[in-house]
Amino acid sequence: MLPVLPFQEFIARHALFTKQKKVLAAVSGGKDSVLLAHLLKSSGFDFAIAHCNFQLRGAEAKRDQDFTSNLADQLQVPFFLTEFNTNAYAAKNHISTQMAARELRYNWFEKICAEENFDVIALAHHQNDSVETILLNLTRGTGIAGMHGILSKNGKLVRPMLFLSRENIDEICAEEKLDFVEDSSNASVKYARNKIRLEVVPKLKELNPNLEKTFEQNLEHFRQLEQLLENQLQHLRDTVFIRQKLELRIRISDLKNLNPQKLLLFGLLREFNFSEQIVNDLLLSLEKHSGKIFESPSHQLVLDRTEIIIQPKKTPIKEVLLIAENQNEVNFQGFKLKLLHDETALIVKNNPMATSVAAEKLIFPLTLRNWQAGDYFFPLGMQNKQKLSDFFIHQKVPLHQKSVIPVLVNGNQEIIWIAGYRLDDRYKVQKGTKKVIIFELSNQII
Repeated sequence: MLPVLPFQEFIARHALFTKQKKVLAAVSGGKDSVLLAHLLKSSGFDFAIAHCNFQLRGAEAKRDQDFTSNLADQLQVPFFLTEFNTNAYAAKNHISTQMAARELRYNWFEKICAEENFDVIALAHHQNDSVETILLNLTRGTGIAGMHGILSKNGKLVRPMLFLSRENIDEICAEEKLDFVEDSSNASVKYARNKIRLEVVPKLKELNPNLEKTFEQNLEHFRQLEQLLENQLQHLRDTVFIRQKLELRIRISDLKNLNPQKLLLFGLLREFNFSEQIVNDLLLSLEKHSGKIFESPSHQLVLDRTEIIIQPKKTPIKEVLLIAENQNEVNFQGFKLKLLHDETALIVKNNPMATSVAAEKLIFPLTLRNWQAGDYFFPLGMQNKQKLSDFFIHQKVPLHQKSVIPVLVNGNQEIIWIAGYRLDDRYKVQKGTKKVIIFELSNQII
Protein backbone atom coordinates (compact mmCIF):
# COMPACT_ATOMS: atom_id res chain seq x y z
CA MET A 1 0.00 0.00 0.00
CA LEU A 2 1.31 3.44 -0.89
CA PRO A 3 2.25 5.43 2.26
CA VAL A 4 -0.04 8.30 1.28
CA LEU A 5 -0.90 9.44 4.81
CA PRO A 6 2.72 9.54 6.10
CA PHE A 7 3.65 11.36 2.87
CA GLN A 8 0.96 13.98 3.45
CA GLU A 9 1.85 14.30 7.14
CA PHE A 10 5.53 14.88 6.32
CA ILE A 11 4.61 17.57 3.79
CA ALA A 12 2.31 19.31 6.27
CA ARG A 13 4.73 19.03 9.21
CA HIS A 14 7.53 20.66 7.23
CA ALA A 15 5.23 23.12 5.42
CA LEU A 16 6.53 22.03 2.01
CA PHE A 17 3.46 22.88 -0.05
CA THR A 18 -0.33 22.66 -0.07
CA LYS A 19 -2.93 21.46 -2.56
CA GLN A 20 -3.30 25.04 -3.73
CA LYS A 21 0.28 25.04 -5.03
CA LYS A 22 1.61 23.82 -8.38
CA VAL A 23 4.33 21.20 -8.05
CA LEU A 24 6.99 20.36 -10.64
CA ALA A 25 8.25 16.83 -9.95
CA ALA A 26 11.74 15.93 -11.17
CA VAL A 27 11.43 12.35 -12.44
CA SER A 28 14.38 10.40 -13.80
CA GLY A 29 12.51 7.11 -14.19
CA GLY A 30 14.23 5.43 -11.23
CA LYS A 31 12.20 3.88 -8.46
CA ASP A 32 12.60 6.87 -6.08
CA SER A 33 11.20 9.45 -8.45
CA VAL A 34 8.56 7.06 -9.81
CA LEU A 35 7.27 6.53 -6.27
CA LEU A 36 7.27 10.31 -5.76
CA ALA A 37 5.07 10.76 -8.83
CA HIS A 38 2.61 8.08 -7.67
CA LEU A 39 2.42 9.58 -4.17
CA LEU A 40 1.74 13.05 -5.56
CA LYS A 41 -1.01 11.62 -7.78
CA SER A 42 -2.61 9.55 -5.02
CA SER A 43 -2.53 12.55 -2.66
CA GLY A 44 -4.38 14.75 -5.13
CA PHE A 45 -1.67 17.36 -5.65
CA ASP A 46 -1.53 19.55 -8.77
CA PHE A 47 1.74 18.48 -10.36
CA ALA A 48 3.63 17.90 -13.59
CA ILE A 49 6.60 15.69 -14.47
CA ALA A 50 9.90 17.13 -15.72
CA HIS A 51 12.61 14.93 -17.23
CA CYS A 52 16.15 15.73 -18.40
CA ASN A 53 18.00 13.73 -21.03
CA PHE A 54 21.68 14.52 -20.42
CA GLN A 55 22.77 12.50 -23.51
CA LEU A 56 25.37 10.63 -21.47
CA ARG A 57 24.12 7.04 -21.72
CA GLY A 58 23.09 6.61 -25.34
CA ALA A 59 20.12 4.28 -25.86
CA GLU A 60 19.58 3.96 -22.12
CA ALA A 61 18.98 7.71 -21.83
CA LYS A 62 16.40 7.52 -24.63
CA ARG A 63 14.74 4.59 -22.84
CA ASP A 64 14.44 6.67 -19.65
CA GLN A 65 12.99 9.56 -21.62
CA ASP A 66 10.31 7.38 -23.21
CA PHE A 67 9.51 5.75 -19.88
CA THR A 68 8.90 9.04 -18.07
CA SER A 69 6.81 10.32 -20.96
CA ASN A 70 4.63 7.22 -20.74
CA LEU A 71 4.42 7.60 -16.95
CA ALA A 72 3.09 11.14 -17.37
CA ASP A 73 0.48 9.83 -19.82
CA GLN A 74 -0.48 7.06 -17.39
CA LEU A 75 -0.90 9.51 -14.50
CA GLN A 76 -2.55 12.06 -16.81
CA VAL A 77 -0.28 14.95 -15.82
CA PRO A 78 1.66 17.48 -17.95
CA PHE A 79 5.11 16.43 -19.12
CA PHE A 80 8.19 18.63 -19.69
CA LEU A 81 11.26 17.31 -21.48
CA THR A 82 14.64 18.75 -22.37
CA GLU A 83 17.91 17.42 -23.78
CA PHE A 84 21.38 18.70 -22.88
CA ASN A 85 24.80 18.34 -24.43
CA THR A 86 26.26 17.84 -20.96
CA ASN A 87 29.80 17.00 -22.02
CA ALA A 88 30.09 20.15 -24.12
CA TYR A 89 28.76 22.28 -21.25
CA ALA A 90 31.22 20.69 -18.82
CA ALA A 91 34.16 21.31 -21.15
CA LYS A 92 33.15 24.91 -21.84
CA ASN A 93 32.79 25.74 -18.14
CA HIS A 94 35.74 23.60 -16.94
CA ILE A 95 33.65 21.60 -14.49
CA SER A 96 32.93 17.92 -13.94
CA THR A 97 30.22 16.11 -15.85
CA GLN A 98 28.25 15.65 -12.62
CA MET A 99 28.44 19.34 -11.79
CA ALA A 100 27.46 20.27 -15.33
CA ALA A 101 24.40 18.00 -15.18
CA ARG A 102 23.41 19.54 -11.84
CA GLU A 103 23.69 23.11 -13.10
CA LEU A 104 21.82 22.38 -16.33
CA ARG A 105 19.09 20.53 -14.50
CA TYR A 106 18.35 23.13 -11.83
CA ASN A 107 18.58 26.06 -14.23
CA TRP A 108 16.02 24.38 -16.46
CA PHE A 109 13.70 23.64 -13.52
CA GLU A 110 13.82 27.30 -12.51
CA LYS A 111 13.04 28.34 -16.08
CA ILE A 112 9.95 26.10 -16.21
CA CYS A 113 8.76 27.40 -12.84
CA ALA A 114 9.03 30.98 -14.07
CA GLU A 115 7.30 30.30 -17.39
CA GLU A 116 4.57 27.94 -16.14
CA ASN A 117 3.99 29.37 -12.64
CA PHE A 118 5.06 26.33 -10.62
CA ASP A 119 5.47 27.06 -6.93
CA VAL A 120 7.89 24.31 -5.89
CA ILE A 121 10.23 21.71 -7.40
CA ALA A 122 9.79 18.27 -5.79
CA LEU A 123 12.86 16.03 -5.62
CA ALA A 124 12.89 12.36 -4.64
CA HIS A 125 15.75 12.38 -2.11
CA HIS A 126 15.32 10.00 0.81
CA GLN A 127 17.02 9.22 4.14
CA ASN A 128 19.92 7.33 2.59
CA ASP A 129 20.73 10.28 0.35
CA SER A 130 21.04 12.39 3.47
CA VAL A 131 23.34 9.86 5.13
CA GLU A 132 25.53 9.71 2.02
CA THR A 133 25.68 13.52 1.82
CA ILE A 134 26.95 13.80 5.40
CA LEU A 135 29.56 11.09 4.89
CA LEU A 136 30.68 12.76 1.67
CA ASN A 137 30.94 16.14 3.40
CA LEU A 138 32.92 14.64 6.28
CA THR A 139 35.31 13.03 3.82
CA ARG A 140 35.93 16.32 2.03
CA GLY A 141 35.89 18.49 5.15
CA THR A 142 32.90 20.40 6.46
CA GLY A 143 31.57 22.76 9.07
CA ILE A 144 28.33 22.42 11.00
CA ALA A 145 26.30 23.32 7.89
CA GLY A 146 27.63 20.21 6.18
CA MET A 147 26.30 18.06 9.01
CA HIS A 148 22.62 18.89 8.68
CA GLY A 149 22.20 16.56 5.71
CA ILE A 150 19.70 17.25 2.96
CA LEU A 151 17.09 19.83 3.97
CA SER A 152 13.42 19.08 3.38
CA LYS A 153 12.99 22.60 1.99
CA ASN A 154 15.50 24.96 0.44
CA GLY A 155 13.92 27.81 -1.48
CA LYS A 156 11.75 26.31 -4.22
CA LEU A 157 13.31 22.87 -3.74
CA VAL A 158 11.27 20.47 -1.60
CA ARG A 159 12.02 16.87 -0.67
CA PRO A 160 8.82 15.20 0.55
CA MET A 161 10.30 11.66 0.69
CA LEU A 162 12.90 12.18 3.40
CA PHE A 163 10.74 10.14 5.78
CA LEU A 164 11.57 7.02 3.74
CA SER A 165 14.75 4.93 3.56
CA ARG A 166 15.99 3.20 0.43
CA GLU A 167 14.81 -0.13 1.87
CA ASN A 168 11.34 1.35 2.47
CA ILE A 169 11.18 2.46 -1.16
CA ASP A 170 12.33 -0.93 -2.44
CA GLU A 171 9.61 -2.67 -0.42
CA ILE A 172 6.86 -0.27 -1.50
CA CYS A 173 7.75 -0.50 -5.19
CA ALA A 174 7.81 -4.30 -4.96
CA GLU A 175 4.47 -4.51 -3.15
CA GLU A 176 2.78 -2.03 -5.50
CA LYS A 177 4.43 -3.57 -8.58
CA LEU A 178 5.53 -0.13 -9.75
CA ASP A 179 7.45 -0.06 -13.01
CA PHE A 180 10.72 1.87 -13.09
CA VAL A 181 14.03 1.93 -14.98
CA GLU A 182 17.54 1.38 -13.62
CA ASP A 183 20.37 3.82 -14.31
CA SER A 184 23.43 1.68 -14.99
CA SER A 185 25.77 4.46 -13.83
CA ASN A 186 24.45 3.97 -10.28
CA ALA A 187 26.46 0.76 -10.11
CA SER A 188 29.77 2.48 -10.94
CA VAL A 189 32.08 3.25 -8.00
CA LYS A 190 34.05 5.82 -10.01
CA TYR A 191 31.70 8.43 -8.54
CA ALA A 192 32.39 9.32 -4.89
CA ARG A 193 28.74 9.19 -3.82
CA ASN A 194 28.26 5.76 -5.39
CA LYS A 195 31.38 4.49 -3.63
CA ILE A 196 29.98 5.62 -0.30
CA ARG A 197 26.58 4.09 -1.05
CA LEU A 198 27.88 0.77 -2.34
CA GLU A 199 30.96 0.22 -0.18
CA VAL A 200 30.93 2.40 2.94
CA VAL A 201 27.29 2.41 4.07
CA PRO A 202 26.94 -1.42 3.97
CA LYS A 203 29.93 -1.69 6.35
CA LEU A 204 28.43 0.88 8.69
CA LYS A 205 25.12 -0.96 8.67
CA GLU A 206 26.93 -4.05 9.90
CA LEU A 207 27.69 -2.02 13.02
CA ASN A 208 24.25 -0.40 13.18
CA PRO A 209 21.41 -1.97 11.16
CA ASN A 210 19.26 1.10 11.98
CA LEU A 211 21.81 3.50 10.52
CA GLU A 212 19.26 5.68 8.70
CA LYS A 213 17.12 6.21 11.82
CA THR A 214 20.18 6.96 13.94
CA PHE A 215 21.42 9.49 11.41
CA GLU A 216 17.99 11.12 11.22
CA GLN A 217 18.03 11.63 15.00
CA ASN A 218 21.57 13.03 14.84
CA LEU A 219 20.59 15.30 11.95
CA GLU A 220 17.92 16.93 14.09
CA HIS A 221 20.53 17.64 16.77
CA PHE A 222 22.91 19.11 14.19
CA ARG A 223 20.18 21.30 12.73
CA GLN A 224 19.38 22.67 16.17
CA LEU A 225 23.07 23.34 16.85
CA GLU A 226 23.32 25.09 13.51
CA GLN A 227 20.36 27.29 14.43
CA LEU A 228 21.90 28.03 17.84
CA LEU A 229 25.16 29.08 16.16
CA GLU A 230 23.34 31.24 13.63
CA ASN A 231 21.44 33.01 16.44
CA GLN A 232 24.74 33.76 18.18
CA LEU A 233 26.30 34.99 14.93
CA GLN A 234 23.37 37.32 14.29
CA HIS A 235 23.76 38.75 17.78
CA LEU A 236 27.46 39.32 17.08
CA ARG A 237 26.72 40.98 13.73
CA ASP A 238 24.44 43.40 15.55
CA THR A 239 27.03 44.17 18.24
CA VAL A 240 30.53 43.99 16.73
CA PHE A 241 29.95 45.11 13.12
CA ILE A 242 30.60 48.83 12.57
CA ARG A 243 29.10 49.77 9.23
CA GLN A 244 30.43 52.83 7.36
CA LYS A 245 29.00 53.22 3.86
CA LEU A 246 30.49 50.31 1.88
CA GLU A 247 32.98 49.45 4.62
CA LEU A 248 32.49 47.17 7.56
CA ARG A 249 34.82 47.31 10.55
CA ILE A 250 35.37 45.03 13.54
CA ARG A 251 37.51 46.08 16.50
CA ILE A 252 40.42 43.73 17.10
CA SER A 253 39.62 43.83 20.81
CA ASP A 254 36.17 42.39 19.99
CA LEU A 255 37.76 39.66 17.88
CA LYS A 256 40.01 38.66 20.75
CA ASN A 257 36.97 38.32 23.03
CA LEU A 258 35.22 35.83 20.73
CA ASN A 259 34.91 32.37 22.26
CA PRO A 260 35.31 29.98 20.51
CA GLN A 261 37.30 32.48 18.47
CA LYS A 262 37.97 30.65 15.20
CA LEU A 263 34.46 29.21 14.84
CA LEU A 264 32.71 32.54 15.44
CA LEU A 265 35.10 34.60 13.32
CA PHE A 266 34.71 32.18 10.41
CA GLY A 267 30.94 32.46 10.79
CA LEU A 268 31.13 36.26 10.73
CA LEU A 269 33.38 36.36 7.67
CA ARG A 270 31.64 33.57 5.76
CA GLU A 271 29.16 35.96 4.10
CA PHE A 272 32.14 37.78 2.59
CA ASN A 273 33.49 34.49 1.14
CA PHE A 274 36.63 34.28 3.30
CA SER A 275 37.92 30.72 3.63
CA GLU A 276 38.80 28.92 6.82
CA GLN A 277 42.49 29.12 5.89
CA ILE A 278 42.27 32.92 5.60
CA VAL A 279 40.63 33.05 9.04
CA ASN A 280 43.53 30.99 10.41
CA ASP A 281 46.08 33.33 8.82
CA LEU A 282 44.22 36.40 10.09
CA LEU A 283 44.21 35.13 13.68
CA LEU A 284 47.95 34.42 13.50
CA SER A 285 48.54 37.96 12.20
CA LEU A 286 46.52 39.92 14.77
CA GLU A 287 49.51 40.78 16.96
CA LYS A 288 52.22 41.38 14.41
CA HIS A 289 51.11 42.31 10.89
CA SER A 290 49.24 45.61 10.90
CA GLY A 291 48.53 46.59 7.31
CA LYS A 292 48.31 43.04 5.97
CA ILE A 293 45.67 42.45 3.31
CA PHE A 294 43.55 39.31 2.90
CA GLU A 295 41.37 38.69 -0.14
CA SER A 296 38.34 36.55 -0.91
CA PRO A 297 36.79 36.23 -4.38
CA SER A 298 34.50 39.16 -3.58
CA HIS A 299 36.03 41.18 -0.72
CA GLN A 300 39.22 42.63 0.68
CA LEU A 301 40.07 42.60 4.38
CA VAL A 302 42.69 44.99 5.78
CA LEU A 303 44.25 44.33 9.17
CA ASP A 304 44.66 47.82 10.61
CA ARG A 305 46.16 48.73 13.98
CA THR A 306 42.96 48.49 16.02
CA GLU A 307 40.40 47.16 13.54
CA ILE A 308 39.88 44.87 10.61
CA ILE A 309 38.30 46.64 7.65
CA ILE A 310 36.19 44.72 5.12
CA GLN A 311 35.06 46.18 1.82
CA PRO A 312 33.98 44.90 -1.60
CA LYS A 313 36.78 44.47 -4.09
CA LYS A 314 37.14 47.35 -6.47
CA THR A 315 38.49 47.30 -9.98
CA PRO A 316 41.58 49.49 -9.80
CA ILE A 317 40.85 52.90 -11.26
CA LYS A 318 43.66 54.43 -13.27
CA GLU A 319 42.02 57.69 -14.13
CA VAL A 320 44.23 60.62 -15.08
CA LEU A 321 42.63 64.07 -15.13
CA LEU A 322 44.29 67.05 -16.84
CA ILE A 323 43.70 70.50 -15.33
CA ALA A 324 43.97 73.56 -17.57
CA GLU A 325 45.05 76.96 -16.24
CA ASN A 326 41.63 78.51 -16.84
CA GLN A 327 39.70 75.84 -14.92
CA ASN A 328 38.32 76.73 -11.52
CA GLU A 329 36.88 73.36 -10.51
CA VAL A 330 37.28 69.68 -11.45
CA ASN A 331 35.74 66.41 -10.25
CA PHE A 332 37.86 63.34 -9.68
CA GLN A 333 36.64 59.96 -8.36
CA GLY A 334 34.14 61.42 -5.90
CA PHE A 335 36.27 64.44 -4.99
CA LYS A 336 35.85 68.06 -6.01
CA LEU A 337 38.99 70.16 -6.40
CA LYS A 338 38.64 73.94 -6.56
CA LEU A 339 41.36 76.29 -7.86
CA LEU A 340 41.30 79.79 -6.35
CA HIS A 341 43.67 82.37 -7.90
CA ASP A 342 44.93 84.99 -5.46
CA GLU A 343 47.07 88.03 -6.27
CA THR A 344 48.70 87.90 -2.84
CA ALA A 345 51.05 85.47 -1.15
CA LEU A 346 48.24 84.05 1.00
CA ILE A 347 49.20 80.93 2.95
CA VAL A 348 46.47 78.48 3.98
CA LYS A 349 47.04 77.19 7.48
CA ASN A 350 45.43 74.52 9.67
CA ASN A 351 43.39 73.00 6.85
CA PRO A 352 44.75 69.73 5.44
CA MET A 353 42.10 69.83 2.71
CA ALA A 354 43.53 73.01 1.20
CA THR A 355 46.97 74.31 0.29
CA SER A 356 48.59 77.41 -1.21
CA VAL A 357 51.02 76.90 -4.08
CA ALA A 358 53.40 79.44 -5.60
CA ALA A 359 51.70 80.14 -8.95
CA GLU A 360 54.90 80.89 -10.88
CA LYS A 361 56.17 77.36 -10.30
CA LEU A 362 53.18 75.66 -11.92
CA ILE A 363 53.38 74.26 -15.44
CA PHE A 364 49.96 73.63 -16.98
CA PRO A 365 48.23 71.39 -17.68
CA LEU A 366 48.48 69.90 -14.21
CA THR A 367 47.54 66.26 -13.62
CA LEU A 368 45.34 64.76 -10.93
CA ARG A 369 45.78 61.02 -10.47
CA ASN A 370 46.19 58.24 -7.90
CA TRP A 371 49.59 57.37 -6.47
CA GLN A 372 51.82 55.02 -8.42
CA ALA A 373 54.60 52.67 -7.35
CA GLY A 374 57.87 54.61 -7.27
CA ASP A 375 56.24 58.00 -6.61
CA TYR A 376 58.24 60.32 -4.37
CA PHE A 377 58.11 63.94 -3.21
CA PHE A 378 59.79 66.35 -0.79
CA PRO A 379 57.38 66.65 2.16
CA LEU A 380 56.88 70.22 3.36
CA GLY A 381 59.62 71.10 5.84
CA MET A 382 62.01 68.39 4.62
CA GLN A 383 65.03 68.66 2.33
CA ASN A 384 65.17 64.97 1.43
CA LYS A 385 62.80 63.16 -0.87
CA GLN A 386 60.50 60.41 0.44
CA LYS A 387 58.62 57.66 -1.32
CA LEU A 388 54.86 58.04 -1.10
CA SER A 389 54.59 54.46 0.10
CA ASP A 390 56.81 55.33 3.10
CA PHE A 391 54.95 58.60 3.68
CA PHE A 392 51.64 56.75 3.86
CA ILE A 393 53.09 54.31 6.39
CA HIS A 394 54.39 57.15 8.58
CA GLN A 395 51.01 58.87 8.34
CA LYS A 396 49.31 55.57 9.30
CA VAL A 397 47.12 55.69 6.20
CA PRO A 398 45.20 52.38 5.88
CA LEU A 399 46.24 50.42 2.81
CA HIS A 400 42.73 50.36 1.39
CA GLN A 401 42.59 54.19 1.50
CA LYS A 402 45.94 55.19 0.02
CA SER A 403 44.96 53.94 -3.44
CA VAL A 404 42.16 56.55 -3.69
CA ILE A 405 44.04 59.61 -2.39
CA PRO A 406 44.34 62.20 -5.21
CA VAL A 407 47.87 63.25 -6.14
CA LEU A 408 48.39 66.64 -7.82
CA VAL A 409 51.25 66.57 -10.35
CA ASN A 410 52.97 69.47 -12.11
CA GLY A 411 53.54 69.64 -15.87
CA ASN A 412 57.17 68.62 -15.29
CA GLN A 413 55.94 65.42 -13.54
CA GLU A 414 56.93 66.62 -10.06
CA ILE A 415 54.39 65.94 -7.34
CA ILE A 416 52.92 69.16 -5.95
CA TRP A 417 50.48 67.98 -3.30
CA ILE A 418 49.31 64.76 -1.67
CA ALA A 419 45.75 66.03 -1.47
CA GLY A 420 44.50 66.17 2.06
CA TYR A 421 47.91 65.31 3.53
CA ARG A 422 51.06 67.26 2.58
CA LEU A 423 52.41 69.85 0.15
CA ASP A 424 55.72 69.32 -1.59
CA ASP A 425 58.34 71.64 -0.08
CA ARG A 426 59.41 72.82 -3.55
CA TYR A 427 56.01 74.43 -4.15
CA LYS A 428 55.51 76.25 -0.86
CA VAL A 429 54.84 79.98 -0.74
CA GLN A 430 58.10 81.78 0.01
CA LYS A 431 59.32 85.29 0.59
CA GLY A 432 59.09 86.95 -2.79
CA THR A 433 56.10 84.90 -3.99
CA LYS A 434 53.66 87.32 -5.62
CA LYS A 435 50.75 85.09 -6.68
CA VAL A 436 49.34 81.84 -5.36
CA ILE A 437 46.79 79.30 -6.43
CA ILE A 438 44.83 77.78 -3.58
CA PHE A 439 43.75 74.17 -4.14
CA GLU A 440 40.79 73.09 -2.03
CA LEU A 441 39.58 69.48 -1.87
CA SER A 442 36.06 68.56 -0.76
CA ASN A 443 33.43 65.79 -0.87
CA GLN A 444 35.91 63.20 0.33
CA ILE A 445 34.23 59.77 0.22
CA ILE A 446 36.96 57.44 1.46
